Amino acid sequence: MKKLLGVLLSITLVMGILVGCGSSTKTSDIDSATGNESSDTSGSAEARTLDEIKKDGKIRIGVFSDKNPFGYVDSNGEVQGYDVEFAKRIGKDLLGSEDAVEFVYVEAASRVEYLKSGKVDIILANFTVTDERKEAVDFALPYMKVALGVVSPDDALITDADQLEGKDIIVVKGTTAEAYFSETYPDLNLVKYDEYQEAYDALLDGRGDAFATDNTEALAWSNQNKGFTTGIESIGNIDTIAPAVQKGNTELLNWINDEIKSLADEEFFLNDYKKTLLPVYGDSVDPEEIVVEGGVVE
Repeated sequence: MKKLLGVLLSITLVMGILVGCGSSTKTSDIDSATGNESSDTSGSAEARTLDEIKKDGKIRIGVFSDKNPFGYVDSNGEVQGYDVEFAKRIGKDLLGSEDAVEFVYVEAASRVEYLKSGKVDIILANFTVTDERKEAVDFALPYMKVALGVVSPDDALITDADQLEGKDIIVVKGTTAEAYFSETYPDLNLVKYDEYQEAYDALLDGRGDAFATDNTEALAWSNQNKGFTTGIESIGNIDTIAPAVQKGNTELLNWINDEIKSLADEEFFLNDYKKTLLPVYGDSVDPEEIVVEGGVVE
């Protein structure tokens, strides 16, 4: 009898350990391919200090993996883009090497939570500054200007806001496009996707009449895809894009602001534009409409 009880007790203990291990893996596991959590990211964790980042020798920066030409993975599996070049420079100036950046791929709707949960130190994922977002994160000085644009097929081109009525408009969740069209055109049918690639695939497949997104991105995509045009090049407010850190992480925020100011001396962002955006835009876009140097919007 004692032996039987001992065996049952041992089995129960082993089962408990296995269940406990499985639970721990599920709640904390991060997909190594995407950098995205496989479960809930709504927790909170204290941001790392500058000293902790320097001691680690790595800085975790959230970028897009599917928003060409701002943050995307190329055919060789390398992350590229306008935001990515800035991230690499931060790694070089803060930790001595571009390779010190650990890129974490984020979706639009996950950017705030990745900061709150400490998954990243900085978000550089084409993050438009809004009053609502300011309540959740701290924005540094801007490095880019942006409005909204609408891209649609040439054979059913939308060139005016009045033509949006009765149309299915594709947007990405958690973006300023979703917020703007939900508030300004509440009767529109918004077709929502989590990722930019999903949204563009939907547009290509005809699962929507148009795609509303940042005009900088809409223009870039339509320039690269025949049969589509950004018929509405600017709608809504002229906003800015800036790095973001966890709320209250003043030390890192100040460092980024100083970095942005110092980079103005070499026109870093204009050169970044020439390297990553000019090959896409060509002469169709004036860089002064996009580039912000030294954090000063003119």
